Amino acid sequence: MSNAAQNTMVERQLGGEAGHRSFFGGSGKGPRNVLLALCGVGLVVGAPFFGATAVVVAVIAALLVFLVTARTHRGSILDRRERRVRWKDRRRAGIDRYTPFDVAQWDQLTQLSQDKTASKEDRWTAARELAAMRTMPDGADGMGWLQMGRREPGIAWHAPMGEKPYLSVVFTVTGQLRGAEPNSVARRAAEAFGEFLASRAAPSSLLRRVQVTTRVLPPDNAFNAAWAEVSLDPTIPTNHPAVLSYGDVLRTTGRDAMVQRHTITACWPIDAEFVDVARGYGEGRDGWRALMHREIESAERGLRAARLGDVAVLTARQTGAHVVHGQNPFHPIDQPVDDPGKLGVASHDEYSAHIVTATNPETGEEVEWWHRTAAIKAENLAVGKRSQLWMLDLLIGSELHFLRTVTFHHQLIPASEARAAARRDLVRDQAAQMNDAEKGRLANDETHVNKTAAQLRNADLGYGSRHHGDSWIGYVTITETSRDRLQMASRQLEEVCENGLGIEHLDWQDSYQSAASGTTWPIGRGIQTEKPSVTNRVYRKLAGKTNKEAL
Repeated sequence: MSNAAQNTMVERQLGGEAGHRSFFGGSGKGPRNVLLALCGVGLVVGAPFFGATAVVVAVIAALLVFLVTARTHRGSILDRRERRVRWKDRRRAGIDRYTPFDVAQWDQLTQLSQDKTASKEDRWTAARELAAMRTMPDGADGMGWLQMGRREPGIAWHAPMGEKPYLSVVFTVTGQLRGAEPNSVARRAAEAFGEFLASRAAPSSLLRRVQVTTRVLPPDNAFNAAWAEVSLDPTIPTNHPAVLSYGDVLRTTGRDAMVQRHTITACWPIDAEFVDVARGYGEGRDGWRALMHREIESAERGLRAARLGDVAVLTARQTGAHVVHGQNPFHPIDQPVDDPGKLGVASHDEYSAHIVTATNPETGEEVEWWHRTAAIKAENLAVGKRSQLWMLDLLIGSELHFLRTVTFHHQLIPASEARAAARRDLVRDQAAQMNDAEKGRLANDETHVNKTAAQLRNADLGYGSRHHGDSWIGYVTITETSRDRLQMASRQLEEVCENGLGIEHLDWQDSYQSAASGTTWPIGRGIQTEKPSVTNRVYRKLAGKTNKEAL
């Protein structure tokens, strides 16, 4: 490779890959298709009995479906309606608040809610308090631990409602770049991380999801202050100008400065293949732990080979510290929690915010932390070439001075399945363009963009390329100390994303912000498992869970 090629940045076309095409065109896979299908069924059933009336009603119903599901920069009418209904239901049920579970309080409230002598209002209040009391916060619903001992990797066991169970392990990394590195270093680092993801996307791999998280927070000067306390001459009085000047240096360097903390969360689905492989390592949960020790060591070697700097696996107590810090930034991110089974901080929700009340350890005053989370989706990206540094304005931008967490979830897809999906999308887009040309219609911009993205995916996934598929979604959580400051931070974030990153629309996860906060904690929440096609499901069945005759 020439020096010029080595010094160029790795660029990939992003945007337009909104997903597989639907029967009705475009990439929508939600309620629009279901409602249009119902209109078609109503037309077929009603036409023989009501004739032209049924046709008119079906056409009007179809037009209404298109109107209420049309995407705008504030979402569709149907989306906004669903969010309002969801928020009303949450408030009515009392689950817009969270209180950490306490056995004594639970028993007391249960007794009060069932006491026939108590007033109706007291029983109703007790029932709402019971609804608010849960073991884990909404963002970590169904989370437990397969392994939570000291000085051993923390293996979290997740069984969230409505989702498939999985195991997760968190690794801390120091990052690929150090200061002003040449483009050749960044290029090799990007290729190395891509090879790591590709190596875990093969059908034989048990690791199926990877979450990359960056926490942007003010620097912690505690280590510097501790060094000064030990290193300075104890005979020098504390009011000496030299001692005071060092304190001024710490305050000056920490003002408006932000640092980044990076974690990689690896997730292993608990499916039939995982259980069958674990059976060869031991009985029951002992076999699971033995298999996971091998998988953790393999993932750690892969992350080091991916040039991610210093790599360390976190214990359960250290992982819990990241979760608690995400709710209450006053809790130091490096201070392990006492009980990994209790990671929730009391909170309540507003329509557009997840609010946690905490005590400032320096002043003793109560402070509210207002969190708000938005999703970064592929269909909301402006189509264009982007290097691996395209997120810098969000990670280290000088315009943003508030706490934030940026995370991207990657669902790894084997090359054969990703290639088949890309080819199906390309064929449907080409057919749509030919249909427009034959009927003399202007070319559809959305179809052209989708076709371009499908062509690029199909080229990348060609035979012998060693590339695999990746279904991804990003999230960003911002944190401020009041409603007004959170509103201003939301506007600043939208401006930076639109002008600097080419993100045309941030999908704010309003009406369930407490659960959305969990998408930026290092626990693997926030991405829907990609469903394989019928053909791929048949081939998976034919492959079986394992080769029984082999070792």
